[in-house]
Parts: sequence; C-alpha cells; structure tokens
Amino acid sequence: MAAEIAGATGFDWCLIDGEHGPWSPEAITAQLRALALGGTNAVVRVPVGEDWVIKQAIDMGAQTLLAPMVDTGAQAERVVRATRYAPVGTRGLGANVARVAGWGRVADYPATANDQIGVIVQAETRTAIENLDDILEIAGVDCVFIGPADLSADMGYLGNPGAEEVQAVIADAAVRIRRAGKAAGIIHYDAAIYPRYLDLGFNFLGVGADVSLMRTGFAATLAGARAAVKT
Repeated sequence: MAAEIAGATGFDWCLIDGEHGPWSPEAITAQLRALALGGTNAVVRVPVGEDWVIKQAIDMGAQTLLAPMVDTGAQAERVVRATRYAPVGTRGLGANVARVAGWGRVADYPATANDQIGVIVQAETRTAIENLDDILEIAGVDCVFIGPADLSADMGYLGNPGAEEVQAVIADAAVRIRRAGKAAGIIHYDAAIYPRYLDLGFNFLGVGADVSLMRTGFAATLAGARAAVKT
C-alpha cells in the first residue's frame, strides 16, 4: 500500500529496498506492480550484488538495479555482467517464463534487454572512494550512488554524515562521477541541503523513506491532537 501511495504521488522514481527492508521476491514483485499503477519508475536495491540475486530481481520486472557496498571495479563489473545476456554477461535466458517479458509476450526482449537495464552501484566505504575511478571505468555502470550514512561510519563519524571531512569526500566524489559521464546519486532527508548537492553535481536524489515519513507524520499528528485537547 505504501508503494502504491508513493507511486501515485508523482515522484520521478521510488526505491524498493531489498537490502534493509524485509522483502521476499513475492513482496518485491507486488511493489513493482503497485508502482506501475502510478507510472512511477522503480529502482530495486538488492541485498547484495550477487549474480543469482540480480538475475531474480530482473526477471521479477526490475529494470533498474541498485547494488550496495560495491568497493572495487571488479565488483562493479560482476554486477553489470549479471544484468546482461551472453556473450557479454552471465544472465540466464528465462524471460519467456518471467514477468519482465510479459511471460513471453515481449517477443524481442532477449535481443533488446541488454541495452535497457539500468545499473546503479553504491559507493559507501573508504575503499570504494579509493577505487572510485576504477568503478567509473566500467561500461554499463550508469550511476554511482553515494551512501553518506555508511561512508561516514566507515570514516569514523558514525551517525554524523554532515562532518566536514565526510562532506569533503562526498563533494570530491560527485565531481569525479560527473566527469566520468555517469549520474551521481545521493539520499538526504533535509530539503535545505538539496541546493548544495545540486551545485556539487548530484543529479539523482533520494528525498525520503516511507517509514520515516510515517513516523514523523504520526508523531506530528499525535502532538497536534494532544495540544488541541490540552486544558
């Protein structure tokens, strides 16, 4: 229901979070259907960038994949290869029995799929930043998404992604990503900082999460109700 509501709101894209959310393949498929009702693009974050997980997510209908904790160019290349059919990749040919090709109704799917899958890799450790240029060289990586929470923790600033040192690394990463011709992504819940991220070059922005929006909305409603009846 949350996916259906979000999909009808007008966001450019919504993330189905298979890394931190308790989502089975069936639940992810249901969310893909719910987002499609509102015409909203879905990004599926898989729990780990392993071949079998990525293949399954794509066959369920995900057209854009986000792989977390990608630290090296070799890891990024494996993620891309898992999204491609042979001879350039390792994805199995099963579209005729999968939702992604309408269970065989999209006749040219195997011939066109390689060019239509979007791949986002998440750089969220010091190792990933050190290897960022290698990651950016991988053909098929369309976007590098910076994970400020995990990056700040790995840098020794747990719970403080706004630390000056962390922000300096993020700023440098954005420049390098855009210079390589890739999209640069990041997530932040404070709208006041969005103009700064845009100035840095980020052009793929995550702006909220269903659980945090519900938590703050519920808290505000409760506080307002208690204030209204206070005597």
